[in-house]
Amino acid sequence: MKDTINCLIQLQDYDSRIQEIITKRKEGPLKLQKLNDELDSMMKRFQEQNDKLESLKRDRGGIEQDIQDMENRIGKSDMKLSNIKSNKEYQAALKEIDDLGRIKYEMEDNVLQIMEEIEELEKVCDKNKDEKEELGKKIKLDQDQISRELDAMEKECKDLEKERVTFTQTIEQEFFKQYLFIKERKGGKAIGPVIGGVCQSCHMEIPQQTYNELIRGRSLLSCTNCDRFIYWGEDTYFQKQ
Repeated sequence: MKDTINCLIQLQDYDSRIQEIITKRKEGPLKLQKLNDELDSMMKRFQEQNDKLESLKRDRGGIEQDIQDMENRIGKSDMKLSNIKSNKEYQAALKEIDDLGRIKYEMEDNVLQIMEEIEELEKVCDKNKDEKEELGKKIKLDQDQISRELDAMEKECKDLEKERVTFTQTIEQEFFKQYLFIKERKGGKAIGPVIGGVCQSCHMEIPQQTYNELIRGRSLLSCTNCDRFIYWGEDTYFQKQ
C-alpha cells in the first residue's frame, strides 16, 4: 500500500508542477500588457507635450502678428500728429499712442514668456525622444525575454504532461479515479501528509484511531474533515521519495 500512496504523491507532484507552469504562463501576457500600457502612457504624455509646444508656437506667431499690427497703428497715429490743429485733439492723439504703446509692451512681454516656455518645452521634447528610444529598446528586450520564458514553459509543461500520462499507467485505476475525483472537488490537491496527528491540507486534527491506522500503513485512508487522501508525513519512507 505504501507504494500506491507514494505513486499518488508523485502524481500530485506532477499535477502541482503542471499547474504552477500554467499559472506562470498566464502571467506572461499580463506582463506584456503592462509593458504595452507603460509605452502607451508614455506616448500619450509625449504627444500632449508636443501638442502643447505646437500650440505655444501658434500663440507666439499670432501675438507677434498682433504686435506688428499695433506698430503699424502707432506709426499711423504718429503721422497724424502733424496734421492736428487743436490742442484737445492733439492730447487725445497722444493718449491713444500711449495706450497703444502700453498694449504693445504687454504683448511683447507675453511673447517673451511664451518663448521661455517654448524653450523649456523643446528641451523636454528632445529628452522625450531619447527616453522613447531607450524605453522602446527595454520593452523589446523584455518582450523577447518573456516570449522565451513562455516558450520554455510550454515545452516543460508538454514534457511533464507526457511523463504524467506514462506514469498514470503504473497506478491502479481504482485509486487513480478516486484521486481525480478528489482533485476535482478539492481545488487540485487530492493527497496530503499528516504530521503530529494534524492533516496538513486542512489543518484539522484527525481521530486517534485513524492516526494509528495511518502509522501502520496497511490501507489508503482519507481525512475525516477534508476527505483528501492522507499519509503519515513523519514516515521516512515518504520523506525520502
